[in-house]
Amino acid sequence: MFKASEQKEVSTKLTKGLLDVIVLQFLNTESMHGYQIITRIRKNFGVYFGPRTVYPLLGVLEKKGFIDSKWDMSCERPRKIYRLTTDGHSVLNFTEESLVHICRKITPDIVTERAVPSCVC
Repeated sequence: MFKASEQKEVSTKLTKGLLDVIVLQFLNTESMHGYQIITRIRKNFGVYFGPRTVYPLLGVLEKKGFIDSKWDMSCERPRKIYRLTTDGHSVLNFTEESLVHICRKITPDIVTERAVPSCVC
């Protein structure tokens, strides 16, 4: 039987492998600061990726032009707010389509149009 610890391991690996897509999808719905992203990942996927994982990824996504950021100085503690760019929207759409295509190849009888993106986040 497939143990709970093995299920958690598989879930963590899949989430980590799709972490850039997950972050882009979150930013597709609203601009966020890094801690919000960390919290939302934990809430939605039950997996904790800390600052040492998420902030370098945000830096890479920003360097590639998929997201941009600005400092929000209106709060007591300044926060860097990230948002999806036009290129980010394009790469997110392409990635979602690619995931649907891959899932259709794996399970052609189960996957329907646009099923994967709605379950990614």
